[in-house]
Amino acid sequence: MRVLVVGSGGREHALIKKIKQSPKVDYIACCPGNGGISYDAECFNVGATDIEGVVALAKEISADLVVVAPDDPLVLGMVNALEAEGFKTFGPRAEAAIIEGSKVFSKNLMLKYNIPTAEYKVFESPADVIGYIKDKNEFPTVIKADGLALGKGVIIPESLEEAEAGVREIMEDKIFGESGSRVVVEEFLTGPEVSVLAFTDGKCVKPMVSSMDHKRALDGDKGLNTGGMGTVSPNPYYTDEVAAECMEKIFIPTINAMNSEGRTFKGCLYFGLMITPKGPKVIEYNCRFGDPETQVVLPRLKTDIIDIFEAINNETLSDLDIEWSDEACTCVIMASGGYPKSYPKGIEIKGLTDGQLDGVTVYHAGTAIKDGKLVTAGGRVLGVTALGSDIKEALAKSYKAVEAISFEGAHFRKDIGRRALEALK
Repeated sequence: MRVLVVGSGGREHALIKKIKQSPKVDYIACCPGNGGISYDAECFNVGATDIEGVVALAKEISADLVVVAPDDPLVLGMVNALEAEGFKTFGPRAEAAIIEGSKVFSKNLMLKYNIPTAEYKVFESPADVIGYIKDKNEFPTVIKADGLALGKGVIIPESLEEAEAGVREIMEDKIFGESGSRVVVEEFLTGPEVSVLAFTDGKCVKPMVSSMDHKRALDGDKGLNTGGMGTVSPNPYYTDEVAAECMEKIFIPTINAMNSEGRTFKGCLYFGLMITPKGPKVIEYNCRFGDPETQVVLPRLKTDIIDIFEAINNETLSDLDIEWSDEACTCVIMASGGYPKSYPKGIEIKGLTDGQLDGVTVYHAGTAIKDGKLVTAGGRVLGVTALGSDIKEALAKSYKAVEAISFEGAHFRKDIGRRALEALK
């Protein structure tokens, strides 16, 4: 098989490394890819949201399967365009990808079908938002941009002043573009967060192993929100009892709800959950593999991922037994100095051979090859990932490897997995 993967980050690198393990695959292409991905796949300079360009590339390389990994092209309808040209794909069509593309849509869906989530209200005017928050006078509160915002479209103000500033940024300054034309204001939920990715063919849902993300830039969950500074799997808060409740009240009802709306979802559906005192609730849906959750979930997958993709295409997922390793997996993100705000690019990365290091897997998120050297090219640069008999052992391997890799200004959290380890005590 000849496989084309669309995207350029750590998630795509993790997918490519897993696809590479399949005996069914003998050629992998990626567009646009990155420096590290170029060691594992042939990279083409076609943008991830260039639908016409990706369709043309799929024809040029005679792709047997196109894996559309990022949210933007999914929401824009890349899968629809590829399927119209006869290509087999992995990823939801635009009408299903709206579950991530619009927070307003997903919140209304949950309300309509009684899927547990935080109470919310939708606003289109900055003055109305501020008036509502002022009247409620409950802090912290949660304000979300309606559309896609690189995983950063959520603010959690602790005061009215912070709320006013945040609403101005989202709705007036348009820091997330048109995604901020509408906002959702939610009640602030408390409890441990859990990320669960699930394979679904629109009929059957098969959750993957759980993980725990670390969104804040600094140790102790302080600093600005990021796309994710590290992950561990499994998540100790996601017990068998919680998993059973999620399946009954969240996972199956969501798939059924999308079918009822005429928006059948096929691909990977991400459930961002909070285990509240009143049980698990949905914080958000994503219409694709999470980043950096994928980097700790896929290394634990034992079943051939191509078999899974084919079962989803054929709607025979219920017949497939998906196996997972009992090992733990941890990923520590090495980011550019200044991330998630502005940061330099083009800084040489030292300590890797052909983009890798013995004993761990280094997933490349923001790298490039320049004048024969591996250099930084993004905010999140590398995901240093290790398997171990438990989370503690895996973390020790990840952090030992982080110390062996260097680039000027490199920034990483030193407490990835700490909450998970405390929960296991």
